[in-house]
Amino acid sequence: MTTPAGDGDRSTSGDAPAELGPIVLAAHGLSVWYGGALALRNVDIEIPRRKITALIGPSGCGKSTLLRCFNRMNDLIPGARMQGQVLVDGVDVTAADVDVASLRRRVGMVFQKPNPFPKSVYQNVAWGARVNGFRGDMDELVERSLRRAALWDEVRNKLHRSGLDLSGGQQQRLCIARTLAVEPEVILMDEPCSALDPISTARVEDLMDDLQSDYTIVIVTHNLQQARRVSDMAACLMLDDAATKDGHRTGVIAEFSDTERLFTNPRDSRTEAYITGRIG
Repeated sequence: MTTPAGDGDRSTSGDAPAELGPIVLAAHGLSVWYGGALALRNVDIEIPRRKITALIGPSGCGKSTLLRCFNRMNDLIPGARMQGQVLVDGVDVTAADVDVASLRRRVGMVFQKPNPFPKSVYQNVAWGARVNGFRGDMDELVERSLRRAALWDEVRNKLHRSGLDLSGGQQQRLCIARTLAVEPEVILMDEPCSALDPISTARVEDLMDDLQSDYTIVIVTHNLQQARRVSDMAACLMLDDAATKDGHRTGVIAEFSDTERLFTNPRDSRTEAYITGRIG
């Protein structure tokens, strides 16, 4: 899926403060194509460890594409290819010899719509650990993961009922517990609250705040209020001004900084226009 890095204008993270701390995820000169369509152009970004970073921007600007680069989920899309570097703990994971299964254990993902397996609550949480050869106390792992996902008290007497019987918010927290059970370093969340009611959304947001002490979290969200509430850092992606001959516009990073500064004193006019609702 990877092609050699090339030259060109870069969408950079130049506004990001120097005191971010250790960087766990990074992209350098990253461009992504779907077939012949350039979805992201020359993105540079560095995401700090044990912070919550929000990716915001209008629909179609490449937020989910960028997110999926960090655990190579775009590999599953026919015709997708990328150019440049994607680093996890300083190691380029775009290389052909990278163990993608191992990468996805380290960089877990929670999707937009809750997607529990058609199995029991217990089996949902235990599944990934079993596949990865876990040999410890499975009961303890399941309970610990469900507690960490703030779900144990609600399902402790329903462990052998189908995960599909849970409410939408509970299903999403079950999916988070399933991700936690394989002990990742990073959790990617692609609009994890978009299908949830306000109460369930608040619970997931509280959960993210709790998990931040142990995990690096990157969240894609269209909800600007949510991005401001939960994140430490924010990147605003936009569609560039130059359209190709077929009318296609490409995603770039307009601005990347600490969240409060981005929302209160944006330096890029496109960011200001987006967060004030003039474009979107």
